[in-house]
Amino acid sequence: MVTTTGTTEAPAVASAVPLRTTLLGAARSGGVRMLVLPVSALLGVVVTRLIVENYGTASYAQYGLLVAIGTLLPFADLGVSAAVMNAVGASDHPSTDPRVRGVLITSLRILVGGATVVSLVAVAITVAGLWPSLLGPGLMPGSGPLVAMACLILIAVAMPFGVGQRILAGLGKNHVSIAVNGFQTPLVLTALALLLWLDVPAGPAVAVLAYGATLLLAAVCLVLAARRIRPMLRAAVSGALRVRTVTGGRVLDVAWPMLVQMIALPIAMQTDRIVLSHRAGTDTLAEYNLAAQMFTPIWAVISAAGVTLWPVFAKARARGSTDSPASMALVFGGMAALMAVGIALASPFLADLASGGRIELGPLLVVSFVVLMVLQGLKYPLGMFMTDARGLRFQALVIVAMLPLNVGLSWWLAGPLGAAGPVIGSAVGVLCSQVVANALYIRRELRRRAAAGATA
Repeated sequence: MVTTTGTTEAPAVASAVPLRTTLLGAARSGGVRMLVLPVSALLGVVVTRLIVENYGTASYAQYGLLVAIGTLLPFADLGVSAAVMNAVGASDHPSTDPRVRGVLITSLRILVGGATVVSLVAVAITVAGLWPSLLGPGLMPGSGPLVAMACLILIAVAMPFGVGQRILAGLGKNHVSIAVNGFQTPLVLTALALLLWLDVPAGPAVAVLAYGATLLLAAVCLVLAARRIRPMLRAAVSGALRVRTVTGGRVLDVAWPMLVQMIALPIAMQTDRIVLSHRAGTDTLAEYNLAAQMFTPIWAVISAAGVTLWPVFAKARARGSTDSPASMALVFGGMAALMAVGIALASPFLADLASGGRIELGPLLVVSFVVLMVLQGLKYPLGMFMTDARGLRFQALVIVAMLPLNVGLSWWLAGPLGAAGPVIGSAVGVLCSQVVANALYIRRELRRRAAAGATA
């Protein structure tokens, strides 16, 4: 990490984290996400209707099953996203910075290697006939395994292209990749309509369209990123191909803790339905599903806005800034609270509209989701502040330590509290491991930076 070594740098350090500019960037990404979500949801309903009416329920069931594979692989980039965003975000001139070039070279090599392994695994599973055992009866006999293999291979091919989105995020252009990826559902709908117009019997293979669209949009983001740091990406690709003669940059110090988080967080936060499936009845699970459907978009908006803080804090860290992220955390928490309370007040109407009056949301469940969303808002600026190797290691270790607390508490509370139990368990886990723990780490880190600056 580069620290300030003279009094002439003081003005730069003092303004390293401009609150207004940063919040405008976060609002831009969050706003684009808010615009994209309802359009995607509406067009998703149209896609569902077309598949069911023209290809049947079995094809739609397989479509949902195979599309879910992508959500089960949140760690597909192997954690190198952290290294790319840190290097690009901290650099004043990423188009010529040799450190950026080294990180991109190593990241591309890792991603290509990972993509090769995933592709070979997809072929091996298909040859061994294991897809029906892995995915269950929802996989259609005959063509189902081949379609599953094609989907997994497309995921693999898209992995190296994902560097483009990370570069854009590092440049403070996360809203660009959000807008580009907003064309995912429209592309799938257009391709599906074309197949239907041509009377192509492609029902079992509709999921391939979704992953094909993902690959195409990742390629678009890569092109946009390449233009913004021209000619750096072309040089990095050329260097990545010359394995024996060109060395890359340091990546694994931040990649492995990021990878641990990518694996641990979904386990900690996405097991609520499984817990309720074991501990409560179908009605309770349906109640949770409906509440989650209402509040999850808030999480998506917070996440989109939060990522914009990564390059801001990376650049501030490189300049030795001692600015605290507390004010941004309060702003994010406040915005999350406003959105969550709005959803909570509308929840009786929304539940009645969505379920035809068959599902009612308990007050404790609604309040629990409001608290969880506020905590998610508070945690994002704190987590984005801690994206150097040491900070990511701390986050990874604390999140892993949180797993038994989160899952165990969710399991225990699901019995007496029903659908609200796992939400409360998740809220306690986030509060302890990602709000309180991160805040204590940041206080210590800021003291360390201040001491280093005083002795420089």
